[in-house]
Amino acid sequence: MFSLTGLSTAGKDENKVRDVLIIGAGPAGYTAAIYAARYGLDVDIISKDLGGNMALTDLIENYPGFPDGVSGQKLATLMYEQAKKLGVDVIFDEVVRIDPAECPYYEGPCKFEIHTKNGKIYKAKTVIIAVGATPRKLRVPGEDKFYGRGVSYCATCDGPLFKGKEVVVVGGGNTALQEAIFLYEIGVKVTLVHRREEFRADKILQDRFKEKGIPTVLNAVVTEIKGDQKVEAVVLKNVKTGEIFEKKVDGVFIFIGYEPKTDFVKHLGITDEYGYIPVDMHMRTKVRGIFAAGDITNVFKQIAVAVGQGAIAANSAKELLEEWQNKIASE
Repeated sequence: MFSLTGLSTAGKDENKVRDVLIIGAGPAGYTAAIYAARYGLDVDIISKDLGGNMALTDLIENYPGFPDGVSGQKLATLMYEQAKKLGVDVIFDEVVRIDPAECPYYEGPCKFEIHTKNGKIYKAKTVIIAVGATPRKLRVPGEDKFYGRGVSYCATCDGPLFKGKEVVVVGGGNTALQEAIFLYEIGVKVTLVHRREEFRADKILQDRFKEKGIPTVLNAVVTEIKGDQKVEAVVLKNVKTGEIFEKKVDGVFIFIGYEPKTDFVKHLGITDEYGYIPVDMHMRTKVRGIFAAGDITNVFKQIAVAVGQGAIAANSAKELLEEWQNKIASE
C-alpha cells in the first residue's frame, strides 16, 4: 500500500483518495500517522514544516522515556523517521481550504478535497487536523518591522546570534522561563519581563530560574520595540504605576502563548470563538470524517497530550472507515 519515497514537495498522486490525510507534522500528526499506517490505512501528512513547535524547543524534560531530557529537534526527527519507516509521506505544502467534495452515501464516506498553497488538490475519506498553534504576538509597534532583525519567537533558532548581547525575554510561563534559562546558559545577557507579580511556570522551572539569578522586571509590559535597521531598545510600562521607561537591548524573545492556525477550516463551522477546534473524547469534530488532535483542540499544551490525542484520532478514523465499509458491503 505504501511506497517508501521519503519527503515530497510536489506531492504524490493527487487523483487517488487516501483513507486518511493528516494536516500537520507535529507530535499529534506524527502519532496519528504511525497508528493509521500500522492499521494498514493509506495515510500521508501535509505540512509546511517538520515537528511544529516541538522542533523549536531546546530541551524537553517531561516526555516519558527520556529521563535526562531530549531536544525538540531530536524528538521530532525520531517521530518522523518512525512514520517514514511505515511508509508515510510528508508532503511539504500548506493547506488553505478543506471541502467535502463528494458524499455518495448517507453520512459518508466523503471524499474531502484538501486545497494547498501550491495549487494542489488532494482527496481523502477522512482528515485529521493537527496543525497546532503559532506563537502569540505582542502586537506592539516595531514587532513586525524587526522580526528576524532582533525580534524572535525561538531561542533555539536565534539564541546563538545574541551571545554576549543584551536581550529581554517576554513571558512568565514554562516556555518563557525555559528559554530564558537556555539563553542565559549559552552566554546571552537576559532580562525577563513579565506582566504579573508571579510566574505561571511549573515550580521546578521557577526554582531553576531563580537559581540562575536572571534579572527580572515584573508587573511590566513591552509597549514598543525601537531601532533603526535592527532592535536597539524596548519601551516598558509598569502596569501598576503607569511608569514608562526604556531599556537598551539587542533582541526581544517573545513567549506569551499561542494562537490557533485554523482560518482554512472556519467555513466548515468546526472552530470555536477563539479559533480552536472543539472535539469529543474520540477527537471527532462537528463534521463527520474530520478529526482534530493536539494543541489545536485547546487542551493542556503538552507533547504527551498531543501524542495521546493523535493515537485516538487515528483509531476513530479507522473505526469510521470500517463503519462505512460495512455499510457499503451491506447494500
